[in-house]
Amino acid sequence: MEIALNVRGKGEEMRGYYAVGLISPKTPANVGSALRACDVYGAAFLAQTGNRYGDHGTDTFKSYKHMPFFRVDDLKEIIPKDCVPVAVELLPNARSLVSYTHPERAFYIFGPEDGTLGEKTISWVRDVVYIPTKRCMNLAATVNVVLYDRLAKSKDSS
Repeated sequence: MEIALNVRGKGEEMRGYYAVGLISPKTPANVGSALRACDVYGAAFLAQTGNRYGDHGTDTFKSYKHMPFFRVDDLKEIIPKDCVPVAVELLPNARSLVSYTHPERAFYIFGPEDGTLGEKTISWVRDVVYIPTKRCMNLAATVNVVLYDRLAKSKDSS
């Protein structure tokens, strides 16, 4: 699948881009909130697997009208050329988001709140990062934190 990406910020074309993938999200609220996060932080698109939700009513911006939103069987098939797959998962060998340097082109992959990404997904990602917290976070909150971290660390955020 060919996807045209033209990400802009502060009136100029930005170098690189990022997108988000959700694996079998548990609730419509999480999908809606993740869509909104992708929209406000400037993601190129959002893709998801699974169909455990009915609607994305928490997306009050109707972000799906302003950026591509894909439902796919396998996230691996929608990763753009030369885009680094980055899993966000609580694993012993994961790198802390605090010290992580985001790739210029990244595809961030998030799992469901009631499960993990699993070895099948972890086997094909380049990086695995985690957010150092006392307990695991809600899916939509995790998406927001990762996308904000990318923005805060970018040269274009000043």
